[in-house]
Amino acid sequence: MNSDRYCLWSNDVETTSIWLNTLRDATGEKVLREGMPMLLDIYEKFGVKSTFFFTGYIARLYPDIVKMIIKYGHEVASHGKSHLKENGFDIMPFEKQKRHLSETKKLLEDISGQKVISFRAPALRVNNFTAKALIETGYLIDSSVASQRFDFFLSFGGLTKLKWLTAPRLPYHTNESNIFIKGNSNLVEVPLSAFIFPYLGTTMRIFPRLTAFQRNVMYLEAKMIGKPIVFDIHPNEFIDESDDERQIERRSSNPLAYFFQDWLRSNLKVKNLGPKAGPLYEEQLNYFKNKEFQSITIKEYCKIKQLI
Repeated sequence: MNSDRYCLWSNDVETTSIWLNTLRDATGEKVLREGMPMLLDIYEKFGVKSTFFFTGYIARLYPDIVKMIIKYGHEVASHGKSHLKENGFDIMPFEKQKRHLSETKKLLEDISGQKVISFRAPALRVNNFTAKALIETGYLIDSSVASQRFDFFLSFGGLTKLKWLTAPRLPYHTNESNIFIKGNSNLVEVPLSAFIFPYLGTTMRIFPRLTAFQRNVMYLEAKMIGKPIVFDIHPNEFIDESDDERQIERRSSNPLAYFFQDWLRSNLKVKNLGPKAGPLYEEQLNYFKNKEFQSITIKEYCKIKQLI
């Protein structure tokens, strides 16, 4: 393996049903029984050490979903308290963010026995309070910024996410009052890989050819400037819920927001959902393994690079 080429494969673990476009406990159970075992088998096959960002909700509901990754040497990290829209870190005030971060950190540490120092915001929604809230609650790493990604108004918090377009591409210490720029705080931002389109599980399933092009670009960038590949996927992308009658939940009263953020987004996101996602993901892992990339946790990477 090349000593300066790294893949940071990461996973957001939650109760979101992609098929039904809603949160539900039954989906969390399918993630526990089907999605996580499939994902862990894939990682073992390719010798990958990965970071799992758990919502406090799913961890409390199914503690075994956290415990099952420990024996494989993966990192336990926080994905906030829940994926409810009202719990977005872009709209929560400072004290509420701190409360959510502290409670989830303690819960995950109690379940796993690991110290939890990494965080990713649900739906990557953050605001100017988030860096300070993370610092004051003992987190050292964030991975909620997707540098140079543009969501075309298909996601919640789209206006704040425009700040991604000017965010640094390489990992950086953040400004305490602005997570999107460099600063002198002890919080390290490890940006997700993107270039206009995100390099992640959803894009991989919807646009496999685009993803093949993206990974070539990401490889060249890593080779030239040492930027790590940071990929995000969800174990709920590997489960099949197609037996359930599909109704798209309306989460916004605004007709345009409903069309783009609910109807269009939901219909796009079900392509190659379920077991079909497995071979597509293995293709990504195999590509970078053949390019001699090391696949390690985000925490390990930050320690190697002396960022923490």
